[in-house]
Amino acid sequence: MNRLKGKRALITGGSSGIGLETARLFLREGARVVITGQSTANLEGARQEFGDQVLAFASDSSDVAQQKQLAERIGAAFGQLDVLLINAGVADLKPVEAWSEAAYNRTFNINVRGPFFLIQALLPIFANPASIVLNASVNAHVGMPNTSVYGASKAALLSLARTLSSELVARGIRVNAVSPGPIETPLYSKLGLTGNDLQNVSESIRNQLPVRRFGHPSEIANAVLFLASDEAAFAVGSELIIDGGLSL
Repeated sequence: MNRLKGKRALITGGSSGIGLETARLFLREGARVVITGQSTANLEGARQEFGDQVLAFASDSSDVAQQKQLAERIGAAFGQLDVLLINAGVADLKPVEAWSEAAYNRTFNINVRGPFFLIQALLPIFANPASIVLNASVNAHVGMPNTSVYGASKAALLSLARTLSSELVARGIRVNAVSPGPIETPLYSKLGLTGNDLQNVSESIRNQLPVRRFGHPSEIANAVLFLASDEAAFAVGSELIIDGGLSL
């Protein structure tokens, strides 16, 4: 308890899945938390769960102008920011011949472009020390079929974790990443698959995992907590792969 006492944290995509579980954990550890999301229903559910413990803002992570507005709201609410978890993202999986330019741009706008410019917009209010954690994916390492664009976008985040670490460490800002494997989140339900197809895909993925199960969002949240806390003060440009052995 109290590993984040007094820390001010922003979690993008914090109204469901890994982001929501991380918000719960951060609160238990003493942080003040802002979450963002696009789903009105998910944001309202988070507001009902957390009450005035958490600020919940609607924000489209692909929109650069909204990232600047979000940074202004964080500055007004907190003054400074100690922890940022870049968690908002999209997983659009399809074979290479099925990709359009618009779909490609959507993935990179949400997963890379928006996060980059949010970090840029937040630079004036980051505390010293501060921690940025990027939620990447094991798909940056494993060449799964149909993940070409998604995997590339997550590989870009891992590159940012290293290059921004070199650039920002002198300002007291650590940048690290977590790379989850398959996790029980609403992400898979957004792939547009029917019930049977979704079950078949889930079973196929599960059979590739040495642990024979999907991970739980709390197992990723705990890793994020470590990287966000002062316990990880020597972790700079690091990546924690938490994938049930998928990348073995």
